[in-house]
Amino acid sequence: MEKVAHRSHLGQLVLWLLMIVELSLFYSACSAEIPVRKILNLGDCNPHVRLQISHHNVVIDNGLIEVTIENPSGHVTGIKYMGMDNVLECGNPNSNRGYWDFVWDNSTFDKMETKHVKVIAHTDELVEISFTKNWDFRADHGKTVPLNIDKRFIVRRGVPGVYMYGIFERQEDFPDAQMYQLRIVFKLKEDKFRFMAISDTRQGVMPRGEDRDNTRSQTLAFKEAVLMTNPSNPQFRGEVDDKYQYSCENKDNKLHGWISDDEAVGFWIITPSNEFRTGGPHKQDLTSHVGPIALSMFVSTHYTGIDIDVTYKKGEAWRKAFGPVLIFLNSASSDDDCRKTLWNDAKRQLSEEIESWPYNFTRSEDLPHAGDRGEVCGQLLVRDRCVDEELMQAQSAFVGLAVPGNVGSWQTEGKGYQFWTETDNTGRFNIKNVRPGEYNLYAWVHGFIGDYKLDLSITIQPGNKVNLGTLIYDPPRNGPTLWEIGIPDRTAAEFFIPEPDPTFVNPLCLDAADKFRQYGLWDRYSDFYRHGDVVYTVGVSNYSRDWFFAHVLRNTGNITDLSTTTWQIKYNLQDVNEKGNYTLQLALAAASYAELQIRFNNPDAIQPCFTTTRIGYDNAVARHGIHGLYRLYSINIPGNRFIRGNNTIFLTQTRSHALFDAVMYDYIRLEAPAV
Repeated sequence: MEKVAHRSHLGQLVLWLLMIVELSLFYSACSAEIPVRKILNLGDCNPHVRLQISHHNVVIDNGLIEVTIENPSGHVTGIKYMGMDNVLECGNPNSNRGYWDFVWDNSTFDKMETKHVKVIAHTDELVEISFTKNWDFRADHGKTVPLNIDKRFIVRRGVPGVYMYGIFERQEDFPDAQMYQLRIVFKLKEDKFRFMAISDTRQGVMPRGEDRDNTRSQTLAFKEAVLMTNPSNPQFRGEVDDKYQYSCENKDNKLHGWISDDEAVGFWIITPSNEFRTGGPHKQDLTSHVGPIALSMFVSTHYTGIDIDVTYKKGEAWRKAFGPVLIFLNSASSDDDCRKTLWNDAKRQLSEEIESWPYNFTRSEDLPHAGDRGEVCGQLLVRDRCVDEELMQAQSAFVGLAVPGNVGSWQTEGKGYQFWTETDNTGRFNIKNVRPGEYNLYAWVHGFIGDYKLDLSITIQPGNKVNLGTLIYDPPRNGPTLWEIGIPDRTAAEFFIPEPDPTFVNPLCLDAADKFRQYGLWDRYSDFYRHGDVVYTVGVSNYSRDWFFAHVLRNTGNITDLSTTTWQIKYNLQDVNEKGNYTLQLALAAASYAELQIRFNNPDAIQPCFTTTRIGYDNAVARHGIHGLYRLYSINIPGNRFIRGNNTIFLTQTRSHALFDAVMYDYIRLEAPAV
């Protein structure tokens, strides 16, 4: 019996040793990548996704991240990650930590509280939860935005984050509404998340939210811009902060967020597709800003004003899915350069999400998977015989599908889906993963004015591929070029952008590509042109040095006495065809409450030869943009307006009701009469 007992104890010892070896191998496998990536997310070694629903909360936990959502409002109240019990600001009420909101009629904010919770999917691999509310006329009219709301949350096994998307619907009998803004907002722990990253060049330690209070800062020309005078951290004294300085174009607004240096934890908004955003690839919008706040913007009037379509009429049914976006968290070892490590890892995750789009794990029919989508391909060529007798390849052109409309209507389209790509060096394009529906094809080509639209409606059906063959764009042209100013690229970036006033500098905008984002550049015009305005002499002047980036008012120091400005273009014509018609091609990159009047050779003429009338709401100058909405005017001028020899065109911005009444030029060209 003693031998048997001895063998029994020996067997137990062997089993224990085997278990220790297996556990060592398990944890070794889990940590095998840590020395390479220095990232502490062990996604492949985590348990299945768990779900708990109580009267007050819904909790989803995958072993890496624990997400708490208030029941039934759908507000995110907590995100637990890597030893941080909550990365969100616990001092805020539940409705002010992580939430969706709409801005609608009369600038009313609606945080879109829901009333019902439903489990869409619960497997070992993922949990998808739906928070819904159906709009009711009797209970909700005038109180909440007239929409049926479905807010979705997905947590997947091995992914340290939560996917969020929303499905919003208006029925035909819903009342009229203006819906100006739709977004997701996260407010993070202020004492932890201090380092913000928007791009490779726009990164830095940020002030605290309290530093923007009037006891610690001075409000500048508008409430969003402050000069910090007594910040909690003296290093920020004398710096400017304005959330619009951190804006991005839709095509670049894919990744941004915050880092907690103490815990070496990153919090990121990842947007793998722009199909659900409004206004096309070049519309600009907010990202992250002081708070610390991280935003996912879907709809807004930023940099467009009310020119973008935000009006919903009774009798017009509408339904659209926004997202998914990924709220991604990561962590690095504390002895690393954690900021660089976390940023690079977030970019790696972004690449994975883009590669996985459209997602195959969502459970809503409003998010078709890859097999239920189509694609459109073709080649775009340019025909402009004043540039080249041969057809030219439309290199790096933007080509897209959007709701049927007029030429260029995509940039003010605010209700449907858009799908864009860039052509290769031969002008070929392939627009993939297009939702089923009816579209027009639009394009614009760098180096050429105007917009292209294919005069054909394109129907996308699940799984089909539409080959459009060779398309030819004939850009606006009435005659050969006599002279030109600028580059047709829909921005004012090539023109003179001054150095900022040293008392109004934001360190995150010091990179040359971001210099236009500095505060107060509009006032620098009055420094350079104190006693006169821009005078540009063709053949002598250089537009990158002598053409100010924005046609603004002269600030005399008295906000009630702003001076309109008249710019001059001087040029010489050796011959004049008095019986022919000349053409002035005038492309504007932005306009805000402006009116541009043009006169030829007589600045005192009572009637201008041309006026834009009042145009624009984009406010690009104040919002530190280098463009807003694109506008093109082809202006016919009778030959008898010109004289042989020296001529002058006078450009007057006549509106002076507010400091930021202005235009930005994209490109100007004078064409001779057609041969």
